[in-house]
Amino acid sequence: MSDSRKGKNRLVADRRYSAAKAKKPQSRKPQPQKRRRAAPRRRRNPIVALVSGLVRMVLRVIWLVTSRVALVAGILVAAWVGYTYTTLPAAETLLDGRAKGSVTLYDRNGDVYAWRGDQFGGVVTAESVSRHLKHAVIATEDKRFYWHLGVSPRGIASAIRINLREGRGPLQGHGGSTITQQTAKLLCLGVTYDKSVWETEADYIDDCRETSIARKAREAIYALAMEAKYSKDEILSIYLNRAYMGGGAYGAEAASQRYFSKPAALVEPSEAAMLAGLLTAPSVLAPTNDLARSQNRAEVVIGLMEEQGYLTSAEAKSARANPATLSQAAERRDGGYFADWIMDTLPPFADVSSREDVEITTTLDPRLQNAAEAAMNKIFEEKVREGSDAQAAIVVMSSDGAVRAMVGGRKTGVSGVFNRATQAKRQTGSAFKPFVYATALELGYSPYDTVVDEPFCMNIPGSGEWCPKNYSRDYAGRMTLAEALKQSRNIPAIKISESVGRDLVRQVASDFGIDSRLIDTPSLALGVSEASLLEMTGAYAGILNGGSSVKPYGVSQLRYQGDDEALLDSQGGIGERVIQKEAAQQLVFMMEKVISEGTGGRAQIGRPAAGKTGTSNEQRDAWFVGFSADYVAGVWMGYDDNTPLTGVTGGGLPAEIWQETMARVHEGLPVRELPMTVPDRPEPQVQQQPQRQQQPQRQRPQDPVGAVINQVLRDLFGN
Repeated sequence: MSDSRKGKNRLVADRRYSAAKAKKPQSRKPQPQKRRRAAPRRRRNPIVALVSGLVRMVLRVIWLVTSRVALVAGILVAAWVGYTYTTLPAAETLLDGRAKGSVTLYDRNGDVYAWRGDQFGGVVTAESVSRHLKHAVIATEDKRFYWHLGVSPRGIASAIRINLREGRGPLQGHGGSTITQQTAKLLCLGVTYDKSVWETEADYIDDCRETSIARKAREAIYALAMEAKYSKDEILSIYLNRAYMGGGAYGAEAASQRYFSKPAALVEPSEAAMLAGLLTAPSVLAPTNDLARSQNRAEVVIGLMEEQGYLTSAEAKSARANPATLSQAAERRDGGYFADWIMDTLPPFADVSSREDVEITTTLDPRLQNAAEAAMNKIFEEKVREGSDAQAAIVVMSSDGAVRAMVGGRKTGVSGVFNRATQAKRQTGSAFKPFVYATALELGYSPYDTVVDEPFCMNIPGSGEWCPKNYSRDYAGRMTLAEALKQSRNIPAIKISESVGRDLVRQVASDFGIDSRLIDTPSLALGVSEASLLEMTGAYAGILNGGSSVKPYGVSQLRYQGDDEALLDSQGGIGERVIQKEAAQQLVFMMEKVISEGTGGRAQIGRPAAGKTGTSNEQRDAWFVGFSADYVAGVWMGYDDNTPLTGVTGGGLPAEIWQETMARVHEGLPVRELPMTVPDRPEPQVQQQPQRQQQPQRQRPQDPVGAVINQVLRDLFGN
């Protein structure tokens, strides 16, 4: 058994050993390698080889041409950019790019109520504005502003794709412009306005806004040059100062002051978002035009700011919950008609075209302006039939001609529209009659002198016989001048006018401020001539102040922005004396009867007041002009196309508008007596002379030379 185990062990060992030996490599003599026969070469198709060669040759030529063209183009572009670089001025000279100046209007209390022209507000920089505004502009207009070299190929490609998808041309709609390119466009690529090249400034602006491929290429070159010349913050500063932001505001500072009455450095996220949102469509999105639309756009901007990390979720949520609103000054929109009138009467050196920033303190009283607008709205809402196109206008002024309120149409709170208070010339009707009686009183007539109201005809050379009638179509017989004016009788007014001389009547009316042409016919006394409401109200102010002429004015002080010295400082509009004080105060007595006892009964305001109704031919115009001891007010009503009014006379709706206006104007003011003289009644006459039935008791002097001498003596020494 032992032998058998040993034998087995050896067998195992032998096997392992044999295996090991088998694995040992055996040395061999190197065998000579046999030469392989080369495989036969496949012959290429000669046509394929030819085409392939041609393609390679064409590609090589294209590469050579393209690379060299690109090199040449690169050199030319670099040279163009370099040349443009040398033409760029210092950044600080590019901050104010307005084409015209601005006018800021203050009311008599010193509060801003209107802006006109291109508002600038002052220079801001990317560092001085609120960080929220800076971030809002970048997030909205160019989120890669700080990373590109002035042009963004990705942005241009994206804009072209969007434009084509929306059915527009590749360059119509979205522009894909960077802030740098937009700034280049605002600078008009360095081209300044030249009257010899462009007929109007509008043509120049249109040329600056051209969107052709050539223009875009020039814009890109200019943008590259700007990037080389200026820092990113300098470019952003130019943009923030030049961009139009609606409401006449150019630049962030002007817009912030215009809408929020605060500097651009202090705007909150919601306000910054609203300002940045205006950049895409400033006129349409301006909050003064449509606040809700502007707030909706601002909410989109807030989302962009949050998405790009400029606002935290909490800040964005707060901004959405508290959207920006207009300041009280921006929201008021007071005196749009008044502001338009001021702008139309500015001297050339203060006009917006001068590019100077002007500050004007005006005579506007916001309380009285609100009173006039509220009165207009109330009467039209309550007394005028729905659908009527009738218009009305109101002017309120002090006795020295300082205009305190103006409404140029039934639509209030507007500007830039037709102003019926200053631009409309209409027949005055019987509102002209006080100037007839003013002339008579100046010549020595008394309010108690009499005239006969009866059928009356007169021959007019070249026209034949003229037989005027009273509005009431009846006749009252003998009556005093005061009664004739109180009842607005036509026949007595014509007789008095012809008696004293219509040339003198025209002179008196003109001296009182009726600048419009006064017709030299007997019908002058009936108000067939035309005048504006502002003229008529100013003329009545002359009656109130004691007989001196008045030039209506609205500018109290005018100065260039930042200057302490005023260029214009008005202390009043009272001019030369027209009639003596005694005559003016007797006329006030007569006109007081119009309201207290006559045709102007609807104009009573619970305190002494005087005035006159007026209705023109065929009731095309209806007037009421009058005054208290404190203010003069005029009201006109009619249609713009001269359509006759239906059932409206001066003693109707115009008197009611006047009453509503003056009642509101005098709220809280002490009651004051009118400056009038009550004349002594004459002793009753025993017998009336029959030959005086057709004429007033006092006759105009027949000697024209003596009349002139007497007038001069009265002017020198009084009555």
